[in-house]
Amino acid sequence: MVSAIVSGCSRGGEGGPQGPPAFPVQVQPIETSRVETTSEFVGALEAQRRVELRPERDGRIVNLFVSSGDRVEAGTPIVQLRAEQNQAAVSGAAADVEAAQAARTTAQAQVSAAQAERQRAQADVRLQEEEFARTQQLVAEGAQSRQSLDRARNNRDTARATLQAAEENVRAAAAALNEANARVGRAQADRSAAGANLSESRIAAPIAGVVSTIPVKVGDFVTTSTVITNIIQNQTLDLNISVPIERAPELRIGLPVQLVNQQGQAIGSGQISFISPQVNTAQQSVLAKASFPSGGQLRDGQFVRARVIWSSQPGVLVPTDAISRIAGETFVFVAEPGEPGPDGQPQQIARQQKVELGDIQGNAYQVRSGLSPGDQVVVSGVLNLTDNAPITVVPAGEPSPTPSPSP
Repeated sequence: MVSAIVSGCSRGGEGGPQGPPAFPVQVQPIETSRVETTSEFVGALEAQRRVELRPERDGRIVNLFVSSGDRVEAGTPIVQLRAEQNQAAVSGAAADVEAAQAARTTAQAQVSAAQAERQRAQADVRLQEEEFARTQQLVAEGAQSRQSLDRARNNRDTARATLQAAEENVRAAAAALNEANARVGRAQADRSAAGANLSESRIAAPIAGVVSTIPVKVGDFVTTSTVITNIIQNQTLDLNISVPIERAPELRIGLPVQLVNQQGQAIGSGQISFISPQVNTAQQSVLAKASFPSGGQLRDGQFVRARVIWSSQPGVLVPTDAISRIAGETFVFVAEPGEPGPDGQPQQIARQQKVELGDIQGNAYQVRSGLSPGDQVVVSGVLNLTDNAPITVVPAGEPSPTPSPSP
């Protein structure tokens, strides 16, 4: 937008001895701009990722590895609780595992020995059965005595009994091995549980982020309900906005939202990322969340003003300094040509123009009616002007002269 300085010099006829002085003012041409329909809300920012650290067991703090404000990675140790008893339990469980594994090795050796014994007994049974069959044939042919057959039968029965005993030994050794395997499994589970209890004595960061305030110190006794600290990621923040139910139909994902300072200037841009499917019955409002990148300036828990931009379209804006109010109505002064002066050139006058204003947008008002692009609006010295007051224009950058006094 272009600005010009209007400096005072007397209008010919009116600015001379009989006319009023011309006033120095600044004017600004009206141009088509983006006009936004907005609403402002106030809320607190909250980090999208924020974790409260609490111990998983009661204990006394023996070490703090970080300080408030430190940036940590996931898995970084934060606090160490006393762990002597847990360490003893881990050592005992490890010894039990070793003992169970040794017993299993012995049981495996017994199984192998029993299986070897069974194989020998099986071979002896086959041998004795063959010997009995051969002796039985020879006795039938009269080549051997009846006593030889009795001895062969006795040897065969003895071999069968020995094989049966070997089978029982194999089954017993296998059962002992199964029990040894079970003991190893139980011992390993106990060792894992003891290790888990030991790991609970050291509290680590579950996510990367910044360490918040640490309200505890070394020597404090903490329980599972004690908050050790918070780990906060400030890269992206959410702002909860309670939108009146009347405007809820206009909500949509991706709707632009600006964070603004006390002067109404935008300090951050984001967009609607969540719209609640429920209505707050007490407030008759709908919860919406707007997401913002931190940029290093925004913090979790910070209260901010937010401007929801419902729509944006071409329109006319006028600086707030150009507005004057009379009897509840709003006016601006528009620089226009007046009567010709002594040199025959038209003199500039400030014509009072009624306008209808919309929402304020930064340092300007939306103009719904009363102005058109190209109009030269007075933006300084408005309080000195009346309708059709004389003014003159000089190039921008030159010093503004004071108006000539009437003689």
